[in-house]
Amino acid sequence: MSSFQAEGFVKIENGSGGLIADLDSGDRFARDHDAIGDVNGDGVIDFIIGARSDDDGGIDAGAIYVLFMNNDGSVLFNQKISMIEGNFNETLNPGNFFGYGVAGIGDYDYDGIPDIAVSAPVPPNNSLYIIHLNSDGTVKDFVKNENIIAQGLSAIGDINNDNRIDLVACNPGSNDGGTDRGAIDILFLNDLSEIMYGQTVTISSTEGDFGSGLEDHDQFGGREVAMLGDLDNDGTIEMAVGAFMSDGGKGAIWILSLDAGTYNVISKLKITESLNGFTETLDLEENPNGTYGAQFGHAMCAAGDIDGDGITDLISGANQQNGGMGYVMYLNADKTVKSLEVISATEGGFNLALGAGDRFARSISYVGDLKGDGSIAVNFGGGVGVGGTGSLYTLFFRPN
Repeated sequence: MSSFQAEGFVKIENGSGGLIADLDSGDRFARDHDAIGDVNGDGVIDFIIGARSDDDGGIDAGAIYVLFMNNDGSVLFNQKISMIEGNFNETLNPGNFFGYGVAGIGDYDYDGIPDIAVSAPVPPNNSLYIIHLNSDGTVKDFVKNENIIAQGLSAIGDINNDNRIDLVACNPGSNDGGTDRGAIDILFLNDLSEIMYGQTVTISSTEGDFGSGLEDHDQFGGREVAMLGDLDNDGTIEMAVGAFMSDGGKGAIWILSLDAGTYNVISKLKITESLNGFTETLDLEENPNGTYGAQFGHAMCAAGDIDGDGITDLISGANQQNGGMGYVMYLNADKTVKSLEVISATEGGFNLALGAGDRFARSISYVGDLKGDGSIAVNFGGGVGVGGTGSLYTLFFRPN
């Protein structure tokens, strides 16, 4: 028996699901996304969506969209933020990819309106922006934190107990220890929305006590991480980190146990095909974009305790396998996979219509009870087939 009931989905894309936006082919809408809380005060959770390849002000300068939501998963209205919209007032360089990573961070400036973090990872303007929002989704003001490379961005809760949500910047192209082995940076910010660089914790082949296990081209860090909490109640905190080009492109997820004070790695476990309870077969075929493999672990989110066993569950995917596949992984306390369920065009009960190259599950974020009826909403990015502008799928789960 499934641990959840599929209760439908809403697909948000150019001209569909309530989105009214001038998206162009290749804008990469929903390349990253997150829930940001209730921005306009109507009682409904709102979303932040990246469109890293938008051309406002320059080719691939990038943009983001604040989506004000209805509780049925459709868009009430949306506000674009770019070099020429949304009162951003910042100069981005061509190819800056503003919006490559986005995250909801709670109310950083204490004005009652939730705020957002947005990365623009490409030099010479590789920066992390903390954007304080107005209630209409425009920019009230922002803080630019320079010299950050984040090809993905995740909010991980307040792990240092300073009443601010902390962030992980994903850098899968890092050459720490070898070519494209990858790295993550755990970032802590002060009450001025500035990164406290001296407190940054890097985890890679050479830092953070990760130790052995990563190979060249693994791209550890992926595009998102997932904070799972203390799975086994031993005082360490568990974080899931993808290495989506591991094992020739099949992909893998590392679950790290981090010291609660230093956030260095105490122990780790790798999840991939036929290892530690993951029973799915992962492709090694050439993909339409010239890469190889299923790329399991490209994106992920912690999904709460769906199966009711007291342990946080993990949702990830293999976005290059067929039209893209999602996996709901029910974890054991020892970090292994107890069981899993597949979400795809043919499995999971959602009846998704996915085309070749759609890359469903290339980005994943947890929303929570959007409808206010006890169901769980999880966002999946996709829709990047030939000519695609990008799509967001909001799937509604009912835990059994």
